[in-house]
Amino acid sequence: MTAEDVIFSINHHRGEESKSAAKAYLKSIENIKTDGKYEIIFELSGGSADFPFILGDYHLSICPAGTKGQEWEKGIGTGGYILERWEPGVRAFSKRNPNYWKEGRAHFDEVETLSIVDTNARTNALKTGQINYMDRVELKTVHLLKKMPGINVLATTGTAHYTIPMLVDKSPYNDNNVRMALKLAVDREALVKQILRGYGQVGNDHPIAPVNKYHAKNLEQRKYDPEKAKFYMKKAGKLDHVFNLHAADAAFAGAVDAAVLIKEHAKKAGININVVREPDDGYWSNVWIKKEWVMCYWGGRPTEDMMFSVAYATDAPWNDTHWKNDQFNKLLVAARAELDTDKRRKMYEDMQEICRNDGGTIVPMYNQMVEASSDKLAHGPMSGHMALDGMRNTERWWFKS
Repeated sequence: MTAEDVIFSINHHRGEESKSAAKAYLKSIENIKTDGKYEIIFELSGGSADFPFILGDYHLSICPAGTKGQEWEKGIGTGGYILERWEPGVRAFSKRNPNYWKEGRAHFDEVETLSIVDTNARTNALKTGQINYMDRVELKTVHLLKKMPGINVLATTGTAHYTIPMLVDKSPYNDNNVRMALKLAVDREALVKQILRGYGQVGNDHPIAPVNKYHAKNLEQRKYDPEKAKFYMKKAGKLDHVFNLHAADAAFAGAVDAAVLIKEHAKKAGININVVREPDDGYWSNVWIKKEWVMCYWGGRPTEDMMFSVAYATDAPWNDTHWKNDQFNKLLVAARAELDTDKRRKMYEDMQEICRNDGGTIVPMYNQMVEASSDKLAHGPMSGHMALDGMRNTERWWFKS
C-alpha cells in the first residue's frame, strides 16, 4: 500500500480543497506496510516529529481496503456510529455501532445531525428542545441564552482564529508596506470587545494560538497605530487607493460587522476601505482565494507544523495569500525533524515573527468556540482543537440518567 491509497474525508466547509490539504499532511509518506495483524509501518522521506498528530487529523479516515473515488461517502469506517441516511447540506442520521472497538464511548442509540444555517432558527430549535446541541452561538445574544433554563453555554479556548488574508501576488498587496499599513490600521482590542464580546483575545498576525506548545509569547504584540499605518501607506504611494474588503458571515459570525469596523479604524489612518458584502452561499468557492482581500476563519491545528504546512508553506494547498518566504520554508522543514525542544521552539518563534512582519495574513483575534447544549447532556473536559469537542461530541458525550 502506498500513500496514494489512503482515503480522505472532505471538510464540508471548503470542498475539494480539503482533499489537497489532507494530502499535504502525507507528502512525506513513501510507503505503508503491515507487520502482523495489528501493526502498520509508515516509511517517511524525512523526519516528522508530529507524525502521530497528523494521523489523528479529522481530514483522514480509515476505510475498507479497495475503497475508491467517492465511495467514502457511504460512511463505512471505524467510527462509533453507522450511517443510515445522508442528505448533503441538510441532515445525516446514524445509529450506534454495536461492534465499536472503543470501550465506554459512543453512548447514544441514534444521532441526527441537522444543518440549520439561520442563527435564529438554530437558537429557537435549542430553546424548544428540537435539538440538544448547537455550534456557533450568536455572541450578540449569548447573554440572553445564558439565562434560559435547561441550557448550558460552553466557551472553549483553543486554536481557532479569524484572519483577513490578502493575495500577495496581486497589486497592491505585493508591497509589504501596504501589508504593514493594513495590519497597523486594525484596532484588535475593539474587535475582541465588539465582535467577540470578550470571548477571545487579540491576535498578532500569525496563526499559532496561545494554547499551542510553541506559541511565541514574547513576540511584541502589534497594536493599533493609525499614524504608523499612514506612514507605511504613504511610503507605498497608495493613500489614494480604495481597498476592497470582501466579507460574508459565512466566513464567521460577525464577519461583515468586523469588516465595517475595520473600515472605520482605517479612516483614522487616511486609508480608504470599501466593504463588499458577498453572498454566504458559495463564499468558499467563489470568494476565498479568488478575491484579493477577504474575511476568513481557521479552526487552527494542534501542532505548529500542521498549521504552517497546510496554510503558509510555499506549496501549501490552502496558502490563501500565495505568500512565499524562503527563510520561512527552510525553517519549516528543519523544525519538522528537530527533536531538541529548545531548538525547535526557537525555530517556530522565528517563523511566527516572519509571518507577523512579512506575511499577507492579518490575524486580528483568536476566538473562543462558543456553543450551547441542553443540560440533559453530560461530558468530560472539552477539546480545544475544533468545535463539537474536537468533532467528537457524539462519541464522548452522554445523556444524564
